Amino acid sequence: MTRVVLASGNEGKLRELAALLAPLSLTLVPQGALGIAAVPETGTSFLANALLKARHAAQCAALPALADDSGLEVEALGGRPGVRSARFAGEGASDGDNLRRLLEELREVPPPQRQARYQCVIVLVRSALDTQPLIARGSWEGHIASAPRGRGGFGYDPVFVPLGERRSAAELDTSEKNSLSHRARALRGLVARLGSASYIAAP
Repeated sequence: MTRVVLASGNEGKLRELAALLAPLSLTLVPQGALGIAAVPETGTSFLANALLKARHAAQCAALPALADDSGLEVEALGGRPGVRSARFAGEGASDGDNLRRLLEELREVPPPQRQARYQCVIVLVRSALDTQPLIARGSWEGHIASAPRGRGGFGYDPVFVPLGERRSAAELDTSEKNSLSHRARALRGLVARLGSASYIAAP
């Protein structure tokens, strides 16, 4: 397996995954390059949405497919926005719209109660009918700052401060984020499984 369709149209996510997978003998083909439209994310969990996206891309491309679903869980909001992280402020919302809504909902929440975590589930299916998809998970603990900081990253990165850090995720350089993030942790787990099952050649 050397050619895999990446079931995402999120430019920030595409850049991040491409950088993380660069050392491997895989050619990632974004689904948009194959004319594949995004599938509605109707799942109620990160895993369900990741599988929906991967199976859809695999079926359309007749290739193995890699997909992730990720989001932010805020304890003071009962785990929201969760699977609706990309649509927290409504369908078609921008990163800025979602970030503003998050800060507004946390406006009266004091700093000690603003704990949050990024969650990520990555799946790889060898075909749309794959009954044994490879699944890996990663999480990244932190808290929500009172105001955005930094110009890097995407999504909620400007307000997410990782545990043990004073900088937001948007203030980390790319290599730092790619070694620490929820997506990096999930991907490391997936790569280990791919390698052990001989689905990919060693870097």
